[in-house]
Amino acid sequence: MASAPSDPKPILGKVDGAGRLVAADPELERLQVEAGSRVGASLALPQLAAIARIARRLGIPVSRRALAAGKDQDVDMWVRAVPQGDEVALSMEQWSARPASPPRLAAAVTVADEKLGAKSLGWSVDGQLRLISIAPKLTRLLSGNEEELVGQPLTRLFRLEEDESGDMPLLEALTSRSAFSGQRATARGTEQDLVLSAEPSFGSDGGFAGFEGLAAEPGSSASGPVPVVDGAIHTALRAPLDSIVRSAEEMAQRSKGPIPGEYASYAADIATAARHLLAVVQALGEQSKAPSAGQVDLARLAAEAVALVDSAAIEREIAIAVQPVESFPACGEDRRITQILVNLIGNAIRYTRQGSAITISFERSKGSALVHVADEGPGIDPADHERIFEAFQRGANGSEGSGLGLSIARRLARGMGGEIRLESVPADGTRFTLELPAA
Repeated sequence: MASAPSDPKPILGKVDGAGRLVAADPELERLQVEAGSRVGASLALPQLAAIARIARRLGIPVSRRALAAGKDQDVDMWVRAVPQGDEVALSMEQWSARPASPPRLAAAVTVADEKLGAKSLGWSVDGQLRLISIAPKLTRLLSGNEEELVGQPLTRLFRLEEDESGDMPLLEALTSRSAFSGQRATARGTEQDLVLSAEPSFGSDGGFAGFEGLAAEPGSSASGPVPVVDGAIHTALRAPLDSIVRSAEEMAQRSKGPIPGEYASYAADIATAARHLLAVVQALGEQSKAPSAGQVDLARLAAEAVALVDSAAIEREIAIAVQPVESFPACGEDRRITQILVNLIGNAIRYTRQGSAITISFERSKGSALVHVADEGPGIDPADHERIFEAFQRGANGSEGSGLGLSIARRLARGMGGEIRLESVPADGTRFTLELPAA
């Protein structure tokens, strides 16, 4: 068990350029082992690994709070990552153990396995769809062993297939960070037909952390829908979020009295993020209803999308310039458009060079409303212009992400009668355009 040390000294570790934990104090080593890995192998604690990657990429020290899951408990800690050549030195303080929070599907996996035997098999993946855990029966079905399979992309283990409507439930679930069911899949190696269903998991910072799921034979009861948010949870989440939005807006408008301008700006960002989260909660509570399309303001939605990814831009010292327009009406659905813009701007932040700029502009053309997202990155080879819109494909210079973002964005745009277009020349930047019917 990973327990809190009696000595207040920092707990130390070191990660090499390949992401392997090459040195660790006993407490960190114990967590690494409990996560199914070892010293000398890839760091198996996702939040610590992400902090190390950020520090290495930026080349500067990075400090963040992180949560690591042990065998019997979780450990909350403050992590400082310092680049040292190709390695990153980790220093962890405020090490605090607390009871583990079991995944919501943990009980369902156990019950299903007991009732259905080999027909129901548990698995979980991280935010990049890499396998974190897998049930022994499913391991055997994939003709492998757990050590080999953990860390592999889900798509390397399963061949995912579209349903009768040409959709992939997993793609839609990634869009809204919601549950999915009915995802047809074939186990590579044995060619066993399966149906995947899962529920999203979230980190201590509220960020999307992956899926906890089941694999079942077609027709079994375990292949049915997974509930997303029941009525009680939906109500419990909405009330405090409504309060956060209301209070943050009052602070931003200084209606309770004068406050410094920078704090008013922070409050506005809090209100924007809370409204987006509230929209996601609403979508989860109304998953059976089709999104309602109507007139939207693309200028407002672009500003909200920028606020949601601004911290990532700051980390890479990237300036985001938005064309000043009072409003820019179009026809569409708020949540889908926000998701598309977050994806396009997030991609630009990820692939453009550090210290450069991203420009967001608006245009009308032949009954359409256009939003352009242009970066100063390395550009995209013309031969790859269509490939990157396919599911599970990444840009030639990118190693992060699931390779699903652009596929999801185009699917959402076409669902609103629109399109995603790409203009790019190698070494001369890239411009993605969201086209929607004009209002």
